[in-house]
Amino acid sequence: MSVYLDYNASAPIDLRVLETMVEVYKNNIGNADSRTHSFGENARAVVEHARRQVAHLFGVSTSEVYFTSGATESNNIAIQGLREYGEKSKKRHIITTAIEHKAVLETVKYMAYQGYEVEIIAPDLSGRVNENAILNKVRDDTLLVSVMHVNNETGIIQPVKELGEELYRRDVFFHVDATQSSGKLVEEIRGFKYNILSFSAHKLMGPQGVGGLILRTKSYKRPPIKAIIFGGEQEGGIRPGTIPVALTAGCGKACEIAENEYKENNIHVRAIREQIIAELNNSGIDYHINGDQEYCIGNTLNVCLAGVSSEALMILTKQYCGLSNGSACTSKIYSPSYVLAAMGVSMAQIDNSIRISWGPDTQADHVIENFRNFLKIAKGIRS
Repeated sequence: MSVYLDYNASAPIDLRVLETMVEVYKNNIGNADSRTHSFGENARAVVEHARRQVAHLFGVSTSEVYFTSGATESNNIAIQGLREYGEKSKKRHIITTAIEHKAVLETVKYMAYQGYEVEIIAPDLSGRVNENAILNKVRDDTLLVSVMHVNNETGIIQPVKELGEELYRRDVFFHVDATQSSGKLVEEIRGFKYNILSFSAHKLMGPQGVGGLILRTKSYKRPPIKAIIFGGEQEGGIRPGTIPVALTAGCGKACEIAENEYKENNIHVRAIREQIIAELNNSGIDYHINGDQEYCIGNTLNVCLAGVSSEALMILTKQYCGLSNGSACTSKIYSPSYVLAAMGVSMAQIDNSIRISWGPDTQADHVIENFRNFLKIAKGIRS
């Protein structure tokens, strides 16, 4: 049976999360914003419990947590939601990086169409953006700096701690897309400064279709973000629409589990990482890992297998491994990884690169058995 190694695209749901959601679907039929009966009150209690679970994981106040449909929507709200403030304050300058998720890159492109000046900073071969390259671009009219915590293709951790400290001092809004680090780098997220943070539940073994936006308060004020769609006053007017109670409960439960188990999970995924690298070393295949591994999260490897077409390899090895060669948001039509290209990786190496990602429920023996067969086919393609 094939082993799933594409957790950075979407992790399987934890059965404890699923059980929580089923109970809510069966027993909570109200709209969480209905105020005239107990059904609505019960639904609201479920949502607020989930909000507390999220807040506890991230080390923030419940008043700073807003539920959305996921990180793509959160990223859009984080960036587009500052448009009115930017126009009033005459701050029309945005800085981001060339390796951000498309949910950020396409949104800042839209802001450029609206008259904002956008500067995009590239990393080097390490996969890490130099914080000074960003800070040197900050101006008096800089509205926002948006940098992901962990890159979804390489797993490389970006210098958000260093950026957060300096941007806080300069009073520039700092948005962090923490989709790949939430529930994993728990202490790190709690320890750095930011104004806005995005995450998706399904990347930490919660349900698809729900996530969050965290708006940190400063001097008792939240960032001046406005809704980008219109409707009711749900989620403090930040995100109109009926709150999906069961999905929200699943998000909260996933956060609770992650908070309780992230330390042992990190040990587990790093052990699998060492075994995968050992198999690569024993395979006889010429390979290298993309990105500086000193800064890599424990559950991700982006590997270039010299002379082996990643597209051909994935087709020929589906019976052994489910993995990818890039971000799921760009995978319907093959195009070379824009992340690796921004790092300066050659086109030949990009075409030979695969992304492997796994999680806390991944069984090491299952991975190794299938990965050995995967590497045998890879070796055959090359020869």
